Amino acid sequence: QVQLVESGGGVVQAGESLRLSCAASGRTFSGNDMGWFRQAPGKEREFAAGITWNGGHKTYYADSVKGRFTISREYAKNTVYLQMNSLKPDDTAVYYCAAKWRPTASWERKDFDYWGQGTQVTVSS
Repeated sequence: QVQLVESGGGVVQAGESLRLSCAASGRTFSGNDMGWFRQAPGKEREFAAGITWNGGHKTYYADSVKGRFTISREYAKNTVYLQMNSLKPDDTAVYYCAAKWRPTASWERKDFDYWGQGTQVTVSS
């Protein structure tokens, strides 16, 4: 059984920071790309950031978060993080951690096979 458990969400004011964590269990994600998605009320779930798990650990970001969010991973803890700085009210959403079963060329929702339960981030103005 694969489990992804997010933590670190909360309520902050615009301009502040939060760090989300995603702990993976059930298997070692030694070769799986992982990502963070977010879903605001009434909107589709969208890609926010992704990181390759193997060699080079390349990172990818949506234009809306580029320069403000940083994704990273820690092999020893089987954990991926999302550091969110300079938060804006538009960043308010449920944030989901996700993992791919096998590498793919894109970072769309359909590319991911495992999902966490989500953590709420609320940014007030």
